[in-house]
Amino acid sequence: MPQTKAMVCIENVVATASINQRVDLNLIVKNFVEVEYHPERFPGLVFKLKSPKTTTLIFSSGKMVCTGAKSEEQSRKAVQEVVRRLKDGGIPIKNEAETVIQNMVASANLGGKIRLEEAARKLPKSMYEPEQFPGLIHRMADPKTVILLFTSGKLVCTGAKREGDVYRAVGNLHAMLEEKELMTY
Repeated sequence: MPQTKAMVCIENVVATASINQRVDLNLIVKNFVEVEYHPERFPGLVFKLKSPKTTTLIFSSGKMVCTGAKSEEQSRKAVQEVVRRLKDGGIPIKNEAETVIQNMVASANLGGKIRLEEAARKLPKSMYEPEQFPGLIHRMADPKTVILLFTSGKLVCTGAKREGDVYRAVGNLHAMLEEKELMTY
């Protein structure tokens, strides 16, 4: 059976960032009406952007967590945009943000049905307990990712830190499934 190109869609990128200085969150609240900050419930301030559509948590330590981006580049741009807006809004920030991608979540459709029981026996580091969860859990060593694989041929890939690793993980799994004849079209 010819190997099809799986449609991979990056759903969420989680990045951490730091501007290596303390930030006055109350001053941000004063200067930005649209932010959310409830220190009695959570120590971070919530700063949302419409473009790219992301949410960035800002902590008084100057550390940030950005979620919602659909690519590495979009994630970095979102952090830069938050820092730019803070500066433009009168928040004294001396440094540029150092951004590190922590996790990427992607979905894909392999375009065929998967025999999960057999796949659980033939794929290394795989677990399938249908009474607990309807998908097979496959832990890939290289690239280091976890893939949730369903009978429909759809999957969720998590744990990658680079977009290339997402595509490589999905490609590797697809090739293994084909090689071991675990897919039907």
